[in-house]
Amino acid sequence: MNMAEMQPLTALRGRWLHDEPMARHVSWRAGGCARRAYVPADLDDLAAMLPRLPHDEPIMFVGLGSNLLVRDGGYRGTVVFTHGVLDTLVLVDGATVYAGAGVASPKVARFAALHDLVGAEFLAGIPGTIGGALAMNAGCYGGETWRVVREVTTIGRDGRLRKREPGDYRVDYRQVALVAPAAVEEWYVAARFVFERGSGMQARIRIRDLLARRIATQPLNRPNAGSVFRNPAADYAARLIEACGLKGKRVGNAAISDKHANFIVNLGGAAAADIESLIDMARTEVGARFGIALECEVRIVGEHA
Repeated sequence: MNMAEMQPLTALRGRWLHDEPMARHVSWRAGGCARRAYVPADLDDLAAMLPRLPHDEPIMFVGLGSNLLVRDGGYRGTVVFTHGVLDTLVLVDGATVYAGAGVASPKVARFAALHDLVGAEFLAGIPGTIGGALAMNAGCYGGETWRVVREVTTIGRDGRLRKREPGDYRVDYRQVALVAPAAVEEWYVAARFVFERGSGMQARIRIRDLLARRIATQPLNRPNAGSVFRNPAADYAARLIEACGLKGKRVGNAAISDKHANFIVNLGGAAAADIESLIDMARTEVGARFGIALECEVRIVGEHA
């Protein structure tokens, strides 16, 4: 980018980062650098920044990076960090919660329970932000994000905010897309969730039980990105991967977890290429043995080193 292009970007209130190591911002603690990243001061600042970027600039919003792998060659675009920025969390009325896209999903679960609302407990098991949960219809333990969405707010490359309802989207298992394509690229910045009035104490007990189950069944002692693959119809990705004898399989400093076969863990200093090799290996082996094409839940971006 030349100086003529950069000049309009200098009058903003947020913070620019250049050649930012994405390993600091993804839960796998691996991967290359973003050419440029922006930490907005607030939503108004974000709305002012986006239209000033070149029209062909790749843009990626990142919360806690819990579902993301950036290849070792890095990301040649602008990353927008939302966690700790788009962090509004308020009770709108008796059963409606407004949450910014940068709020951690477990925080929403605890907030709802504190206000005697039930139905948000599953969010405690999602290790990312609300923005990421909306983008992939994240779910666990019988709950899914879009089942409790009343309305979302998005922001476009043009800096405009838009209100959208669930009917504007085609929502499937771990997939969300607009029914009618948007005129400009959009990202989630907030949502209104509707829960039910109930026992906050019972909600907190359920959250505690879900977290205990998560600790018991998932390799949380190592950097990971949660479930790597979507479960195929009437089956489980972990079962298929384990049946191929891949539990514990290692490439470089990454391994398919011996605790849960649908998790890949960073043993310390893993390259993004190590993790991607294991993803490809699991997909290939399951396809060859069972004729099932595993679909990645994890988003993989960037350039190979």
